[in-house]
Amino acid sequence: MIALKFKNNVMYTAIGILFFCCIQLHAQHTTVINANLDTSCHEITIEQEFNYKNTSKDTLEVLYFNDWPNAYSSKKTALAKRFAEEYKKSLHLAKAKERGYTNILRAKDGKGNKLANKHTKSKDILMFILNKPLAPDTTLTLKINYKVQLPPNKYTKFGYSNDSTYYLKDWYLTPASYKDKWQLYSNKNLEDLQTDATTTKLYLTINKDFFVTTNLNKTNEYSVNGNKTIVIDGKNRKSAEVILSNQKKFVTHITPDLTLETDFKSKKYPEILQGISINRVTKYIKDNLGEFPHKKLLVSELDYKKNPLYGINQLPSFIVPYSEEFNYELKLLKTSLYNILDESVHLNPRKEKWVTDAIVNYLMITYVDEYYNGQKLLGKFSKIWGVRSFEIAKYDFNDQYALMSMLTSRKNLDQPLTASNDSLIKFNQQIANSYKSGLGLTYLSEYIGYDNVKKSIKDFYKNYNQEKVSTKDFENILKKSTDKNIDWFFNEFISTNDRIDFKIKNIEKNEDSLKITVKNKTSTNLPISLFGLKKDSIVSKYWISNIINEKNITIPRNGEDKLVLNYDKKIPEYNQRNNWKSLKGFLGSNKKLRFQFFKDAENPYYNQIFYNPEIRFNAYDGLTPSIKLHNSTLLDRPFTFSIAPAYATKENSLVGSGNFTIRDQHKNKNLFLTTYGFSYATFHFQENSRYTKVTPSFGLSWRPKDLRSNRSQSFFMRYISVFRDFDENIILDTEFEPDYSVLNARFRDTNNGLINYLSWFADAQYAGKFSKLSFDLEYRKLFQNNRQLNVRFFAGKFISNNTDSNYFSFALDRPTDYLFDYAYLGRSASTGIYSQQIIIAEGGFKSKLENPFANDWIATTNVSTNIYKWIEAYGDAGYIKNKGAKANFVYDTGIRLNLVTDYFELFFPMYSNNGWEVSQPNYGEKIRFIVTLSPKSLTGLFTRKWF
Repeated sequence: MIALKFKNNVMYTAIGILFFCCIQLHAQHTTVINANLDTSCHEITIEQEFNYKNTSKDTLEVLYFNDWPNAYSSKKTALAKRFAEEYKKSLHLAKAKERGYTNILRAKDGKGNKLANKHTKSKDILMFILNKPLAPDTTLTLKINYKVQLPPNKYTKFGYSNDSTYYLKDWYLTPASYKDKWQLYSNKNLEDLQTDATTTKLYLTINKDFFVTTNLNKTNEYSVNGNKTIVIDGKNRKSAEVILSNQKKFVTHITPDLTLETDFKSKKYPEILQGISINRVTKYIKDNLGEFPHKKLLVSELDYKKNPLYGINQLPSFIVPYSEEFNYELKLLKTSLYNILDESVHLNPRKEKWVTDAIVNYLMITYVDEYYNGQKLLGKFSKIWGVRSFEIAKYDFNDQYALMSMLTSRKNLDQPLTASNDSLIKFNQQIANSYKSGLGLTYLSEYIGYDNVKKSIKDFYKNYNQEKVSTKDFENILKKSTDKNIDWFFNEFISTNDRIDFKIKNIEKNEDSLKITVKNKTSTNLPISLFGLKKDSIVSKYWISNIINEKNITIPRNGEDKLVLNYDKKIPEYNQRNNWKSLKGFLGSNKKLRFQFFKDAENPYYNQIFYNPEIRFNAYDGLTPSIKLHNSTLLDRPFTFSIAPAYATKENSLVGSGNFTIRDQHKNKNLFLTTYGFSYATFHFQENSRYTKVTPSFGLSWRPKDLRSNRSQSFFMRYISVFRDFDENIILDTEFEPDYSVLNARFRDTNNGLINYLSWFADAQYAGKFSKLSFDLEYRKLFQNNRQLNVRFFAGKFISNNTDSNYFSFALDRPTDYLFDYAYLGRSASTGIYSQQIIIAEGGFKSKLENPFANDWIATTNVSTNIYKWIEAYGDAGYIKNKGAKANFVYDTGIRLNLVTDYFELFFPMYSNNGWEVSQPNYGEKIRFIVTLSPKSLTGLFTRKWF
């Protein structure tokens, strides 16, 4: 155990005073920190003396400090809530010993008077209540003793790992920023600590076997009681980042342009070539950004893993789409640029992140253009037979910026670049908005010239290096670089999520000129590029601006055979399928039909129809291979269709399904989506018995303005027509209802949170022989003691019922599914394994009881709670009422193996109206199961945390 003991507090005070006197003229805040790491309990004991200078115009009565390690202290912090929103249970389920926290032992001012302090509601901001208000341009000294319990690094990269590596970042108290008001930002695992720059002196006492790497400067090292103390200092820095390891992992590379300390390695890339790549990257950074103001730059694998190169770069290491050189350089470039800007340009990282993203991604785009021109997005895969014919295989590497930024736009989930970093959905925060920012500067470069944007970036970095700066400063520099009006870039492209969509409406051909009408299909007022092509070679290019609705321009003829808007895809346009017209023939916009194997990227010059094999299964059709024809591309489209004719191997007949859907999206509204649909399906529901279902539908969907919210509401109305053909040999033994049609309306309200899940719907059905209402509510609660309670309630009532069978009745355990909505493997099975499949609907019972149907009303409750991990106890109870009979009380209990909720579960009945079921014969036939085979449903488990 390492203990922190100072032989002479007077000496420590003297060192602190001397340090403050030497540097207080050069920095607004200064601090001296003495820290000891106890590896036996992963705890750091800290004595910190902080010299706080009030540079504001206001008198301060309290001071706020960032205490981000305390974000791991409970299940109610902003960090824990953030994880819950993204379906991460780890911090919520953590034991007390696995948590990080800060314990403030004492706090005094420079005169030795005690300072009252407390954590704010968020738990990771510490407030000091001053004994005397701090006037403008005056200084106060704070002396704070505290302990920081480090968390394991399984929640974030911060903390300690199993191999005794420590990553210390934002690990001690730093001052919150004050600008007219306090800017208090909680730790939400976004790497956006907002703190004032401080000149820091750190004495870190650690185990003598540790190797130390830091972003600041190591100025001294000496032994202390068998351990060692590392002296670290930094001038005008945000915080000290420290990496401790039992092995020497970092290598210092001294290049003519930048000193780099990194642990980046590539086993297949020789060290001498790595050195050449480092020289290339550092030279590019200096030439295109400027000179780093500090002695060295720390670039770690940990930093990279927090913000990696997304896309096929993240395929398993044995699959290498790009050259080792390309991978290494882009990885180094991205991480270096972010670290440089974070260390030297003091933007508000939560409110103004788009500026950093824009500069980083723009420089990455131009780096690839300069050194790897022609690099394909799929890398080596683009040359493989069978892959090279895909449209996506033709994409250049830099085309991914438009593709990824458009992904959320097509889902109507895009957010303005100026939106606060913590308000973005995960995909926007980590990918889409970042890419759109870089693409925006590329767009601007095309419009005002690359040299102007390049110079603006360098001027911005040079003028505001180590200074507080805002987006307005960046805007002013860009505007000074050109005579063109670029207000549109900041007022619309950056500040809104309005769609960009232009089309060539008409072309009037003259002998020596072309009169073109360009239509703006949205409310944005941005410039658009127009290209003239001849045999796919560019022969002319123009910019058209100020298109409010429509605009006519006349250009000279240069032998063009096609005109295309945004041909180089530098503009993130919502729809590029209406961007071109041929100058040949009368039908200039007619697109040829192209059949392609499997889903692909859009090609705006063709009507694409994709085909891919699918296979389904049920007990009566058997395996049903099909060829699915559809028009769904990698990006969502407003109109989609799919037709999937299939062959039922067991019935030796054709079956299949089809659907057509129109999705009308509404931007920035609670009612964000209207859908119109038509579907068709025909399969077998029994041996030699077929059903055909035809359904027109209409739907409305609502969501909160906060896109991170997991709540959604929907209204769905459909008219289901069912036609059935029975096997003549078994029709007499089957409850028969003639063909029927049902008008069905349902309103659903869902908030599918990890900690609290609440979903309910009200359903109404009307048919010729019956009408009924039902209500379904499901609630799940994950408690502080990690116990989960699941409660479901269902009630249904017939308003009228003139049927002669139980085919349309409410059911306790296995609805007849007369609307053919459920994915039954054997929907008509009454015995055997298929009859044991259960879909939790209507009564939700697991035991098979006598007379499980209700033709009047039903009310049931299903409850379960965990006994140990995924082993749960369940109980169901309720009443069923049939016409002309008394209500009957029903119940069952048992054990539930909740392996993957709603996707794979097993139920073992124990006791019910049937008695002790475990002691009854053929118990194996009583076990019920839930299984989901739909790939689309399973994919939702992995994508829900991103969108």
